[in-house]
Order: sequence, then structure tokens, then C-alpha cells
Amino acid sequence: MKLTFFGGAGTVTGSKILLEVNYKKILIDCGLFQGLKELRLKNREPLPINLSDLDVVLLTHAHLDHCGYLPVLVKNGYQGKIYCTEATRDLTEIILLDSGKIQKEEAERANRYGYTKHKPAEPLYDVDDAKETLAHFKTFEENVWHAIDEEIRFKFINSGHILGSVFIVLEVKSKIFVFSGDIGRKEPILLHPYSYIQKADYLVIESTYGNRIHENVSIEDELLRTIKHTYTKRGILIIPTFSVERAQEIIYILSVLKRKNLLPNIPIYLDSPMGVNATAVYFKHTKNHMLTTADINSMIATVELISNIDASKAIVNDDNPKIVLAGSGMITGGRVLHYLDKYISDKKNSVLIVGFQAEGTRGRALLEGDREIKFFGKYHKIQAEVFKINAFSGHADQSELLDWLTHFTSPPTLTFINHGEPHQSQALKTKIKTDLGWNCTVAKMNKEYYLS
Repeated sequence: MKLTFFGGAGTVTGSKILLEVNYKKILIDCGLFQGLKELRLKNREPLPINLSDLDVVLLTHAHLDHCGYLPVLVKNGYQGKIYCTEATRDLTEIILLDSGKIQKEEAERANRYGYTKHKPAEPLYDVDDAKETLAHFKTFEENVWHAIDEEIRFKFINSGHILGSVFIVLEVKSKIFVFSGDIGRKEPILLHPYSYIQKADYLVIESTYGNRIHENVSIEDELLRTIKHTYTKRGILIIPTFSVERAQEIIYILSVLKRKNLLPNIPIYLDSPMGVNATAVYFKHTKNHMLTTADINSMIATVELISNIDASKAIVNDDNPKIVLAGSGMITGGRVLHYLDKYISDKKNSVLIVGFQAEGTRGRALLEGDREIKFFGKYHKIQAEVFKINAFSGHADQSELLDWLTHFTSPPTLTFINHGEPHQSQALKTKIKTDLGWNCTVAKMNKEYYLS
């Protein structure tokens, strides 16, 4: 048996883990690299797997860094199935179609304005490639064993990270493998909390926040404070928003504040076709979250959902105070760039960061105090105020990761720590060894790990 990490090792992006068991090759997640250019270039490198030998892909959840490379896999000849939950399948459809559209648009823009070294710039994949990928999906229920063959079976268990997200448990010849994907919060805003697992011979655990504890603050109060501060300046509040989970959480909190009559009388927009579609999927899968019918109706009444491009342009060009939620969450693309293009150089406006920002992203540059950021082929001076709510996270912090680990009845033979920047993964490794006494290692990119 052998594990190889082709992504998500030493970084929080591009998750791909290959499990080889004699005659079977199983890929856990198939994500896109984002952030630093040196990472993004890896998306153009051929995956060192013979795709005709790859038997199946198991998907933990629908975030782009876990599913965004799937169309490349299919485009390059993968003919097998992609297994996931129904909610993950529905969200992945939205995310891959949007990704294909954005990549094509960005390539066309780069060619039109000449800010590319490639002649011509080509998208990694397009909408047609994404549509072809969707034909490979097969969905399965959670908490039930499903057979891959006579000797291998798997089970999906709720991880509480986003709608439909799961831990993957694989039983191979009496050995248990557990892949965490991304682990949610112990007390999430909308979802059911993560489930505990009792046994693993080999465990792969994420470490996005392996070195820190989330702030124990009122998200409602923090959000309201930023809204009121911007409103007193007669400014515009721009919230770069992850379309899946974060957008729905913010809309819910805004609806609560509205019901309490605490919000200024200004329009609120979710200007993101993907965010709008993801919200519809969210409302469809009522068993996967804790929202009531009254909650959903209140959310719909609080925020205007924008998909139409002409409506979006009109909102961008309206200088009156407003709150705008727009993708992408790390400002790597999407409609948020059009709002920043017009408003980021005006000090009466505000930008609120509400999620993890990977190295090399424009969101990270804002948080680190850069005075200008580049997009649309030019540099933009940052005059708007930049705020961050640290408590807004879909990832477990160090204490929550330890809480999840302590429910194993015995230590795994070996625990692999991945999906974290190096200092985060090393910090979690030290914590696990010190507090639990477990045998663990930080996963290395492209290194082969042979297992007994």
C-alpha cells in the first residue's frame, strides 16, 4: 500500500492524494492550485498518474482547491467515476461551470489587452470540459458502507465544513484509512457539527489553522460595527465572499441583524451568479443544515440576489452607500474585481475580509498592508479601509482539531498532516506529539509513503 500527495502538502491548495493498493488506484480529491504563481503553474504540469490505471476518485467536498482539477483529469483521458455526496455533486457542478467560464474569460481578456506572456493565453479548461466532467459523478449516502470491490469499501461521514462535506473512511484488507478533507467548526453557524470517528490505522488530517485558536468574539457585533463605520462615512462596504458556505452564513447573520432592526436602511446585494446558485442548492438540501423555513424566508427578504450582468454593472456604477457580497473570496477573480476597480482607491469605502487568504492572493496582500494590488493588467492604489473578521472560518482551529482527534479510541499507526502552510502543519505535528503521543509526520509533495 502506498500514499502519494500530489497537492495540499506544504500548502492549503491543490489537494490530491493517491492511494495505491496492489491492483487499485484511488484518488482522494482533485483540487486546483491557487495563490502563488509557482503553485498555479503546477496546474499546467501533467499529473504523474497513468489515468487509464486510475480506478476511482473520491471527493470530500466541493471547494475549488479540492475539486477544481477534475475537468483537467477528464480532459486528459480519465474515464472512471467520481464518488461524492449529493450536495457535493450539486455544488461542484456550480463551481466547475463557473471556473471554466472565468478561466475562458480571463484568457480572452489577457489576449485582448496583451498582458500575457503566452501567445495566445489558453484556459486550463472551459465550460464544455466542466460539463463533460459532470457525467462521471455518482452520489452516495452518508454513514453507510459502500463497496468499491470485494476487498475495498468506503463510507462518507459528515465533516461540518461546507454543505455536503465529508470525512472519507476507506477499509482496505482490514486496514482503515481516514481522510479528513477539511474539518469544520465544533459549533458551526448553519451546519450540523462534525461527526467523530473512533478508529483509523492511517489518518490524513488537514492543518489550515493548525497553529492558532480562533477568536471568541461575536461575529454579529463585529459585522455590525464594520457596517455602521462604513455607513457613517457614506461609503460602500465590499465583502469578497466565498460563494459556498461563507455567503450563506453572512446572509443569515445579516437577516438576523435586520430582524433586530439594527441595520442601516441601505441595499444589500449578493452579486455572484455562483453564490446565487449555491444558495439555491443550500435551500434545497434542508437535511444538511439547521436553517428553518422562517430563517430561509428571512434570508431571501434581506439580500437581493444578482446574476444578470446588466444588473451587476448598474450596481457597480451606483455610488450610493450599499453592502456588496461578491466573489471571489480571495479576490483571485470574479465580480468583486469590478467593485474594487471603482471603489478601492476611495478612503470612504471599506473592504471586509471574511475568510482564509492563501499566499499570493490579492486578499492576502490586502491583509498584509500592501499599498496597491494588480488586476485587469494594472495596479490599483489601496485607499479604502481594510477590515477582517477572524472568527469567520469554516476550518477547525487547533483546539477543535485536537477535540476531533481525541475521540479516536486508539492512536493510528501513522498520522499524516497536510493542507497547511509549513509553520501551521509543523505546529499541529508538535501539538499532536506532545499532547497525544501519536506517531505523525508532515506530508511532503510528491513523496511516496509505503505502508505496511
